[in-house]
Amino acid sequence: MARVTVEDCVDKVENRFNLVLLAAHRARMISTGSELTVDRDNDKNPVVSLREIADETISPDDLNEELIHSLQKYVEVDEPESATVPLLEHTAATAPGDQPDVTFDQMSEDDLLAGLEGLVPPERSDD
Repeated sequence: MARVTVEDCVDKVENRFNLVLLAAHRARMISTGSELTVDRDNDKNPVVSLREIADETISPDDLNEELIHSLQKYVEVDEPESATVPLLEHTAATAPGDQPDVTFDQMSEDDLLAGLEGLVPPERSDD
C-alpha cells in the first residue's frame, strides 16, 4: 500500500475521531521505541500507524485499551478478594465443640423512635 487514506482505515475503526485518537496514540508509541509491524518505507510515524491499522497488523481494540490505560491517573488493580475470616468462637472457658451462650439486646421500633426523638441535633458552626 503506497498511500493510506481514511477510507482504508474507516472499515476497521468506524468512528473517524476514534481513528485519529488511535493513530496518534500508536504514532506516539512508535516514537518512544515500540516495534513496527509493517515496513517503514520512508514514512513518518503517523502514516506508519495508519498503515498498521489499515493492514490489521495491530488490533484497534488493543490500541483503545492501551490509550485508555495511558490516560488514566488512578489505575485500579484487580486484587483477589480476601477470604472471610471466621469468628473466633472458642475461648478458654468453652470447649471446641461447645457453642457459647450469646444474648442480644432487642429493642422494639417504638423504643427506637422514642430514643431518636430524645436526641438533640448538634449546633451549627460556620467552619
